[in-house]
Amino acid sequence: MTNNNKKMPAVIFSHGQESGPWGTKITRMAEAVRALGCEVESVDYQGIADPSARVAKLLDSCRDSEAPLVLVGSSMGGHVATAAATELRACGLFVLAPAYFMPGFEALTPPPPTMPFTIVHGWRDDVVPVDNSIRYARDAGATLHLLNGDHRLTDNIDEIIDYLVMFIRHLET
Repeated sequence: MTNNNKKMPAVIFSHGQESGPWGTKITRMAEAVRALGCEVESVDYQGIADPSARVAKLLDSCRDSEAPLVLVGSSMGGHVATAAATELRACGLFVLAPAYFMPGFEALTPPPPTMPFTIVHGWRDDVVPVDNSIRYARDAGATLHLLNGDHRLTDNIDEIIDYLVMFIRHLET
């Protein structure tokens, strides 16, 4: 039984290095979580290459939120969402092909958060090795979904939406 007085989370999206705040994946995921009654925001990081500056922008963007937060990020956006999750006291973290343990930037990989956490990664990712997410999920005790997809996961969007909706509904219970 769900508590009808419980406030639905605000879902905050963080896009990857080469995409924008309202790309195809984020637009489709946003439609699905709005249908659940969630508020939605997508932070625009275009022109900001430095991951630390992106984390600072996400922290600033969410500072005044009164709703519980679910952070959703893709690739570098997954790294950024993970890095900000604990400080923002997010109630959940859902990331796609997160840029963890990247060569030359291993030390920037954020420590695993303690809130409910799901990673989705494509077996055929040629940008961020799938082994990086397997390692991180194992260390973090995170739920891990491995899909027959590439880095962009565009062909897997329906499956990703199913996982995201299930993740948010699970947070309600």
